[in-house]
Amino acid sequence: MKTSLVRVRAEKCHEQTSRMRGFVHWRTQLGPPQVLLNALPELWLLSVVAFEQLSSFPQSDLRMNQTAEYSLSKVPEVTLVFWIIKIAATTLGETGGDTVTMTLNWGYLAGTLLFFAALVALVAFQIVARKFHPFLYWATIIASTTFGTTMADFADRSLGIGYTGGSSILLLFLLATLGLWYWSLGSISVDTVNTPKVEVFYWAAITFSQTLGTALGDWMADSTGLGYEGGAVVFGAALAVVAAAYYWTKVSRVTLFWAAFILTRPLGATVGDFLDKPVNHGGLALSRPIASAVIAAFIIGCLLILPQRAGSHPKVSDTVA
Repeated sequence: MKTSLVRVRAEKCHEQTSRMRGFVHWRTQLGPPQVLLNALPELWLLSVVAFEQLSSFPQSDLRMNQTAEYSLSKVPEVTLVFWIIKIAATTLGETGGDTVTMTLNWGYLAGTLLFFAALVALVAFQIVARKFHPFLYWATIIASTTFGTTMADFADRSLGIGYTGGSSILLLFLLATLGLWYWSLGSISVDTVNTPKVEVFYWAAITFSQTLGTALGDWMADSTGLGYEGGAVVFGAALAVVAAAYYWTKVSRVTLFWAAFILTRPLGATVGDFLDKPVNHGGLALSRPIASAVIAAFIIGCLLILPQRAGSHPKVSDTVA
């Protein structure tokens, strides 16, 4: 019965996308950016259907042969290596996003659609995976951070919302996501990221935090007049405060994790901007594609040399401040 229902939904999705393809086919000769703009209805429909199917599957269908390994979190152990790779991934998100939207001149909207499609696909693979896979996890993180870069830039610059307005809106979205997650499941601890429902909340929070970080980084560098170096110093100092709170206070470990996760994004964003922005804007004017390739190689090297595992995260019992 369940198989037939999935088949019916898949056939319906195929029928709808075929109709949409006919509508946009005549415009597909305008180059890759316009093709992505034309494909927006299909991307949206496919993403909705994908998450609908994932959320409708019972846990037993997604994780057959339940054993002790499936009770582990599907996100990596939070260690110093985790934060090093996280900052590198956010820097790659900044340089990679700018490579597509600026160097290749696709524009913010087309770049946003491209990385949104990649993010949806990778999140789907991440959710159906039966255990933690380092390369899959970090590929999804990079997709979320590049999407966050292009989405924040599109909102701030193309829509004219501005850095302050964009940061405020994204902060509300992030808090709403975390609040709904807590209300629905009673915890926002990453220790619980091992079921489809939790993973949807987790990746939604991750994506909003990445986008918020981009807007905060741009706001700090441009609106406050501190520049990219000054912004990196401010966010680095804020991370030092979070680290001190972790070692010398009893503040909720879950709260500190999310604070650090959010703060590493603008730190990476300001470092990325510092690398590729023009000298007269306070940057080093390095080639975006080359900088992106070097950072990607660094991340791959870290994953090969310093293997990661799904491991010890703050326990649910530690979530009380």
